[in-house]
Amino acid sequence: MFSYTTAIAVMVLGGTLIFWLMHNRNQAKHSQPIIDPEKTIIPRDKHPVSRRNISDNALKVINRLNSQGYEAYLVGGCIRDLYLDLHPKDFDVATNASPEDVRRLFRNSRLIGRRFKLVHVLFGRDMIEVATFRANHEQHHGQEKSSHSDSGRILRDNVYGTMEDDAMRRDFTVNALYYDGRDFSVVDFCNGVEDIRTGTLRLIGDPITRYHEDPVRMLRAVRFAAKLNFSMAPETEKPISELGQLLRDIPSARLFDEVLKLLQSGHGVRTFELLREYQLFAPLFPATDHALNEALNEQDKHVYALIIESLKSTDRRVKQNRPVTPAFLFAALLWSPMRRLARELMENQGMPPVPAFQQASMTVITNQCNHTAIPRRFSMMVRDIWDLQIRLERRQPKLIESLLEHPKFRAAYDFLVLREQSGEDLSAAGQWWTEIQELDVHGRHAMIKSLSSHGGQKKQGNKRRRRRRKPRSDDAVSNNQSGDS
Repeated sequence: MFSYTTAIAVMVLGGTLIFWLMHNRNQAKHSQPIIDPEKTIIPRDKHPVSRRNISDNALKVINRLNSQGYEAYLVGGCIRDLYLDLHPKDFDVATNASPEDVRRLFRNSRLIGRRFKLVHVLFGRDMIEVATFRANHEQHHGQEKSSHSDSGRILRDNVYGTMEDDAMRRDFTVNALYYDGRDFSVVDFCNGVEDIRTGTLRLIGDPITRYHEDPVRMLRAVRFAAKLNFSMAPETEKPISELGQLLRDIPSARLFDEVLKLLQSGHGVRTFELLREYQLFAPLFPATDHALNEALNEQDKHVYALIIESLKSTDRRVKQNRPVTPAFLFAALLWSPMRRLARELMENQGMPPVPAFQQASMTVITNQCNHTAIPRRFSMMVRDIWDLQIRLERRQPKLIESLLEHPKFRAAYDFLVLREQSGEDLSAAGQWWTEIQELDVHGRHAMIKSLSSHGGQKKQGNKRRRRRRKPRSDDAVSNNQSGDS
């Protein structure tokens, strides 16, 4: 009996051990870095990164950390952009100091984040982001430091390591470059300088694993490919089209921020084309993607043209350093789904145009917020732009002056012109509103009077003949009674 029990126990333990070994072997194989880290130090006379092009505040942060005995480097996109002779929008710092240590060193700082602990060092409106070197999650560190979802997405990443560990945790090789303010050298662990030279965007590590860890990396790949005019490495590119559904696990508020980075960075047209090519647009804008596919089947070019024209307009404004609003972009992206739903409400439920537009607007925006959480201040502006379209098209004389004074007139007018540019027939309404804005008070009154005259003639020609009212029964009886007398 004892031997039988012992044999069963040995078999169970043996099976468990074999399963554990196979599981760890597969994990090791799956998570094995495609790139072997090799530290290369590039001296100042061999690279183009100059302190003259680096934020003084960023230099203050790394110098202060170095003076206190910590390692600190400028890292990421700022070094990549300086290599490409671009102007970095912000400067990030990586250090071996813990977030709490950084917070103690800088009174003008704040500790943020639970998923990724960071420190923001504030210099007026300028902000320098400081992160502690991160490491892989191969060992168990407890839920308070490291946590993954069932799909492999990182829920918490506060496992700290060395500079080399940090380089291997970064997303792309071109973003794993470190600038050392002590000797002005650049440190490259992942052959990122060579990828910059060849214009190659290459993910660090196993692409499938890295995309599961954070699906937003797929959006970043598209954004960098469009911004830098780089080509993706084959192993980086291949899994993207099959993994787009992972974006549905990302909080909608984060995806809204990512959409702004994607489409309001000055390369919106190219980014949109790449999102469609890699099937990443549908998880972000499912209703718009459906409308685009339907329009393609119906050979209707207006849906696609409107989006392209709006992105071209946004790209121009960004390059001219003019302000852009997400509301205008979302109004263009969601216009066709809203119009189609409004048409269905009018045709299937007999709803009048204005209530149909209002109902469709509310429905489409509410559904879109499930994918990209549009803040209320922008969603309300989208509805204002849409609501004014009918009034601008009709050009009712009594409403012209009030429409010109409407606080959202300019945005609605720009959108109307954009619709005409995309090929939509609006009876030259956009041109009419362009002309009236260029006139003085007398000229405006003349245009409105001309419109009134034209409208009056049109109204006169279409005037219905009034139907004679049927007499009520009491009147008929009264008439009969008076006739009899």
